[in-house]
Parts: sequence; structure tokens; C-alpha cells
Amino acid sequence: MASLLVKILGAMTPPPFVQPTDYDGWEVKWKFLVFRPGLFQSQAYLLAGLLAYVAIAIYGKYVNFKRANSWYNAHLTLLQDQFSSPTSASGLIADGYTDLFNFSTGRRAIASLHTVFSLRPRQDPLQLIYHFGWQMYDLRYNPYDELTLDFKLDADLAASIPDYVWAVLAKDEFTNIKDKRWDLTFTRTADHASLPASLSVMTEWADVTDNLFKATPTLSLTKLLSDPVNLKYFKSLSVTDQPRERPAVPLTPAEREKHVILCLAVPPANKAAETIPLVSAMFTFIDGLTKMNLRPETRSKMKKVREDVDKEIREEAVKEKKEEAAEDKKVARRKAELERVSRLSAAEQKKIIERDRKRALKRSQGKAVRKS
Repeated sequence: MASLLVKILGAMTPPPFVQPTDYDGWEVKWKFLVFRPGLFQSQAYLLAGLLAYVAIAIYGKYVNFKRANSWYNAHLTLLQDQFSSPTSASGLIADGYTDLFNFSTGRRAIASLHTVFSLRPRQDPLQLIYHFGWQMYDLRYNPYDELTLDFKLDADLAASIPDYVWAVLAKDEFTNIKDKRWDLTFTRTADHASLPASLSVMTEWADVTDNLFKATPTLSLTKLLSDPVNLKYFKSLSVTDQPRERPAVPLTPAEREKHVILCLAVPPANKAAETIPLVSAMFTFIDGLTKMNLRPETRSKMKKVREDVDKEIREEAVKEKKEEAAEDKKVARRKAELERVSRLSAAEQKKIIERDRKRALKRSQGKAVRKS
């Protein structure tokens, strides 16, 4: 064993430095010190790689922060006009180098606006290489700088509009949108004649779409989303009364919220102001939600869907609790049995072990016979 350890350590130990006698490259001498750069080529490459990594990280951080702050500064006047508390004292709040946040509150009909930047990891070359490689493997994968504006409706407005889930989104978002948004599983997808071919509608009933497209006389949602400038950055717009993640238990009336969620691609820093008309239109759109007039049968159908979903969630929660309780009982019985066996003599323990082995062997043989 000792000889094996010595061999392993010997293999890990670097060879001793051998001073070349025929070195004829450039060297620096100072008293008894001599520096010969030609002997450190590998170290020079490693240092250059490290410096390049650091430079890319610093530049990537700069680009991310510049993009987010440019958008924030371009839209700050709009936020100040709409909210009494448009931002925190420190402005954008950063969580690392890719996630930045802003929280606005103090407006009629809107309890809060949560603005979230989810930027590409430009500060990490390894992640960029991974994203590029995955993009080559999966042509549908298209990472981008994402901006989410989550308008939480206040209690009065939420109570005055029907319960429904509705969205318009770019077709390139279909790949994984329902994996990220459980609430959109309530909807069906369809094209709409008034929208560009690159967009689709996700709705529970066509009646909801018809009402939303004509709810606000001063705002044409179809014209807004057909604007080529807006289309460059638009990813999705949704109105929802359901949480984005599936709840473990049905929500109580006090826990239920309604949101209008706008998702955009973050524009370049020099074009940050191009999304101002789209964001500004969201306030008009939200104010017009009270003008919806759904048919009674549409309301009753959507209410029935929610009752069925709550029932399904409740039944699954009860089933999961029963399974957990049964598993806990099984573990407790096993633990008690082990404690009982541990107090027996060695001969009795051997008999029990042999008996359990035979039972396990018999069960495995029975399964093999049934399969054959």
C-alpha cells in the first residue's frame, strides 16, 4: 500500500527543472537574478487566457448594466408620470450581473409594477460558449435579453373584471411557454386575422379575445401589436387570474391575484426609447379592462373550468398526504423492527436475516415467472 502511494505521488510530482546550457534567447539580469522569458511560454499562454477571460467578464458586465440602465432611464419619465413611487431610492436593484429589478407602486387600478431584467450571461464566457453550442444543436433555442413587466391589478379592478386567462405571443415562444407558465395551460392556441402572422392568440374562449380587442376605444391593440417597431421587441402579453406555477393546494379568495404581464426583448442601449409607446399603451389597456362584456355562458364555462381544476388540485393534495402518511408509517415500522432485531442474540439475528433473504428470493422468482 505504501509503495502504491509513493508511485501515485511520484506520478503527480512535476519533473525537476533542468537549466538549459544552450539558451540564446532574450534575458533580463539583475545582480544574481536572471529572468529568461523563453522558458515560460506555457505560463504566458495561461496568463493571456486568464486576462482575456477577465476582460470579457468586465466587458460583458458593462454591456448588461448599460442595456438595463439605458432602458430604465429612457422609461423613467413614463414611470414617474404614472406612479407616485416609480422606483426605489437606489434605482435599479441588481442581483448578480444578469438579473436586475425595479418596483413601482402608487397608481389607480394597479397595485404594483414589478420590472425584471433577465439578461444573457455576457460576463461568463463559459456560459456563452455553452449557449452557442446548444444553439447549434437545437435550432429552436434562441437566448435573448428578456424584460418582464408584471402589472399586479389592485383589488377593486380585479373584482370588477371576469376571471380568465388570455395571451398574445410570438410564435417562437411556443416551444416552452407552457412549461414556464402553468396558467396558460387553461388556454387554446389560434391565429387571429387582425394580427401579424408571427403572433398567435392563447385564449379560453373567442369571446374573451373579441372583447379585449375592442375594450378600449382609444387603443387599438391589434394596430399596436402590428407596428413593425413593436414587433421587433414584443414576446408576449397576457392577462391572467391564475398563478404562473401550479399551486400545491387551491388558492383562497384572499390569495387570488390578477396580473397583466408584458414580456419584451431588451432593446439595444441606443434604441432603448423604442419601447416607450408599447409600455405606455399598457396603462390604457389596463384601464379599459373594466369595459369587457362577456356572454353569460362564457362566464359560466370559465367558472366551471376553475372549479374542476381546484377539485383536481385538492384531490391530488389529499392523495399526496395519504401517500406521505403511509410512507411514514412504513418507515416507522421498519425502524421499530430493526430496533427489535438489534436487541436479539447473534444466532436469532442470523435466522431472521436468512428468513428475509429467502422471502426476497421467493418474491423475485415469482415476478420472473409472471413475466415469462
